[in-house]
Amino acid sequence: MTATRRRSTGTRPRRPVWEERPNPVGQGLKAVLLTLLVAGVLVPLWVILVTSLSSRETIADAGGLVVVPKGIDISAYRTILAGGAVTRALWISTLVTVCGTVIALTVTVLAAYGLSRPGTVGHRWLLAYFLIPFLVYPPLVPRYLVVTGLGLKDTVWALVLPPAISVFNLVVVRGFFQGIPQELLDSARIDGASDFRTLGRIVLPLSRAVIAVVGLFYAVSYWNVWFDALLFIDRNDMYPIQRVLQSYLLAGQAPHTSGGTAGVTMPPTEAIKMAVVVLTVAPIVAVYPFVQRHFVKGVLIGAVKG
Repeated sequence: MTATRRRSTGTRPRRPVWEERPNPVGQGLKAVLLTLLVAGVLVPLWVILVTSLSSRETIADAGGLVVVPKGIDISAYRTILAGGAVTRALWISTLVTVCGTVIALTVTVLAAYGLSRPGTVGHRWLLAYFLIPFLVYPPLVPRYLVVTGLGLKDTVWALVLPPAISVFNLVVVRGFFQGIPQELLDSARIDGASDFRTLGRIVLPLSRAVIAVVGLFYAVSYWNVWFDALLFIDRNDMYPIQRVLQSYLLAGQAPHTSGGTAGVTMPPTEAIKMAVVVLTVAPIVAVYPFVQRHFVKGVLIGAVKG
């Protein structure tokens, strides 16, 4: 009896190695690895923030980047926000991000909803058409000729319209829409609801997680737009914040202020550079915590059910 019980217990299938609870050594190594990863992210951000708030004497004593703060000096922020290039670039980037995210989400949701319905006319051919640029990225010369031929060069629309839809985001949203029970959509159709009413009243309220994640993806992409600005924007007053950051950090061009600088002591160059970096990163860092809780639910469900 005991032998039979042991044999029956011994035949129980074991879980995979990666699902087993780690031993104390494995837990310690995991804790050390996670600590190093977190430190690798937080320490550079801390150094950038502290350097941007340091005085000339503190930066000189540290020999460049400051790790331990010694007082707070916001003169670098006052200088770059004095109505010059950085302020204008922040406004351009905000406008591009807001308009681009709204347009991109609208186009992505409409296209994904149409492609997720089996009865849509030509949905297989349209899906293949969308997937071709995802596999074969279009060359830069035709893209440049199209943008300039439409008269979009040196305008905000040159940064908004070309990346208005991402095939990856389209596939994720389409997969999420396909996971919605067909009975809900059929009941809405029986009640006389149109496709747009069904999308607005049933599909979108059930898809808040994936919409929030995809919206953050689009917002980050538009906020970080740099290469398109390098291609399509030649006017200095139309530069987004990433273009200003690149021109200042790499080319050494200081942001111009609206007022004169005669008789005024300028903040140290390192503090101004780091202050520009902080203003560039801060908006995305501030928005991310509000959307982070949707990441696992939005991305994984949309990807698995696609």
